[in-house]
Amino acid sequence: MKCNIICKFADEKAEQMNAVVTPEKALRFDRMLSAASRAVLSAHIHADGDAVGSCSALLHYLRESRGIDAHVVLPDRDAGGTSFLIPEEDRPYYHFHLTDAADAEAVIARSDLVILLDCNSFSRTEGLEAALRGSAAPKVLIDHHLNPETESFDLIFSTEAISSASEMLFQVLCAMPDVAGDASRLPAHSAVALMTGMTTDTNNFANSVFPGTFEMASRLLAAGVDRDAILSQLYNSYRENRLRVMGFLLGKMTLTPEGAAYMILTKRNMNAFGISEGETEGFVNIPLSIREVRLSVFLKQDAGYFRVSTRSKKGTSAQQFAARYFNGGGHENAAGGRLYFSDSITSIKDVVAYLENALNEFLS
Repeated sequence: MKCNIICKFADEKAEQMNAVVTPEKALRFDRMLSAASRAVLSAHIHADGDAVGSCSALLHYLRESRGIDAHVVLPDRDAGGTSFLIPEEDRPYYHFHLTDAADAEAVIARSDLVILLDCNSFSRTEGLEAALRGSAAPKVLIDHHLNPETESFDLIFSTEAISSASEMLFQVLCAMPDVAGDASRLPAHSAVALMTGMTTDTNNFANSVFPGTFEMASRLLAAGVDRDAILSQLYNSYRENRLRVMGFLLGKMTLTPEGAAYMILTKRNMNAFGISEGETEGFVNIPLSIREVRLSVFLKQDAGYFRVSTRSKKGTSAQQFAARYFNGGGHENAAGGRLYFSDSITSIKDVVAYLENALNEFLS
């Protein structure tokens, strides 16, 4: 019986993928690329490894394999931990709305194809939303989050039954006639970026892993991707500051009787430790190594609000917790949201009180 259940699970996931990347949709995407000369790629604010990885992979495929003048436009800076995916020679193709809004919007305005990656809605691009939404160019979505904004796109490749946007893009690119399922035909940088994006979004195969995820990894390895080099860049290239602030946070970590753990990083803490964007990636996963912890919450202060990251073990929904208390969403065991300062939340003490009340109510 157990073997039958496992086989049924694998078959269901394969069927879901086949329903997303159909021959008809692949042909339509191929024709859209053939008709395009200037494409713009974008992703959600605070781009993580999957966002940067999928954008970088598609950028190189479009430029090297399809001869398209492709550019990446992001709301703010790329995540520091994946900066190796944007070598110096690629910098002219990356534009950041936070530092040069006019340049980013001009790139969007002159593009004849818009592709949104690792993002289910233009609203998650924040400052770029108006320019992207207002573009007259055809729009394509390649994503893996719940509730995609279907009405805003001409073509959609999206399902939550996949590890990452990078894995979804891998499937889409393999369906292109010039790749024809052979990962070795992908540009070398694209292959590395796809492996990197998938690795970060699965926390190095620790969560959101499906049968196709391992198949993707195997095919990329066979194509020559050096996974050891990627892991070294991702996990063995941190600054000392990251470890110092990690020790500080773990020392102040709070465990609740209901089986939750939370850590709060304020702006004052970040300034004291000299922490840059992206250097706290993965912190929220650490408390789940404690046997009794079934829900981990990490709050990081930003301008006027706290970014909230939630992770959970099976049986507890990080997604429902984020949606109910932090206007957020995501996946069942990995989600996020925001907690804004308000009339009732004006200090760190109020933030702690709100969080503890939410944890008690949700887990009880």
